[in-house]
Amino acid sequence: MRLPRRALAAAALALPGLAAAQGRAGRLYLTIDTGWSREAEEIAAAMRRLGVRATLFVAHEPTFRGDRQLDESWAPFWRARAAEGHVFASHTWRHWYFQGDAGPGRTRYVSRRNEGAEVLDQPALCAELSRPVEALRRMVPEAVVLPLWRAPGGILTPEARRMAAACGLTHQGWTANGFLGDELPSDAHPNAALLRRALASIRDGEVLVMHWGVRSRREPFAGVFAPLLEGLLARGFRFETLPPEGRPT
Repeated sequence: MRLPRRALAAAALALPGLAAAQGRAGRLYLTIDTGWSREAEEIAAAMRRLGVRATLFVAHEPTFRGDRQLDESWAPFWRARAAEGHVFASHTWRHWYFQGDAGPGRTRYVSRRNEGAEVLDQPALCAELSRPVEALRRMVPEAVVLPLWRAPGGILTPEARRMAAACGLTHQGWTANGFLGDELPSDAHPNAALLRRALASIRDGEVLVMHWGVRSRREPFAGVFAPLLEGLLARGFRFETLPPEGRPT
């Protein structure tokens, strides 16, 4: 059951110390990774209504519709986001996970959905990181793509980082307070608690991370996404897309 948005925002802003923090200026960098995408339109509508732009890390992940996020069926969604001023970066093509290095210039890349595993060398890693961007640009030629990338789960190895840099890409993580928790189990981390924690802890310069929807979460985080943005805007924060060189985390 979702609580009324205004009630959630009002309750969060009533936390001790938050009222005094209203009006404090600062920059925030919202980043959104691909995912199950069931709430993608709801999340996009909240950003559009509030004038918030984000950096979108794209991968070819399965979605609730039975397709994948970089299929042509998603072209209207990505075109709309580009038109709204969001920018893009690579989140790998297959969304597998880096799991240790196999020597200089070689890194292990493993699926958590039992799709396989392989060792990537320099050309293979560059291809894995460039492929989602190429697919996006075929659908949205006008998309602004940054020379950044994010490893699935934020997990990367020394060789994966080094080889990606040789491909011209800088890895972008997120700050500790910027982890919004939308992929955590909702029984232990209900939306109201995630909202209160985020509004109490987020500070100037944070890089925030969330998804377009997470399949395993029973209480979709989208239910408090608009109150989160409203609460942060009320504190005087402004949202910006990441710069091409990325942000320290």
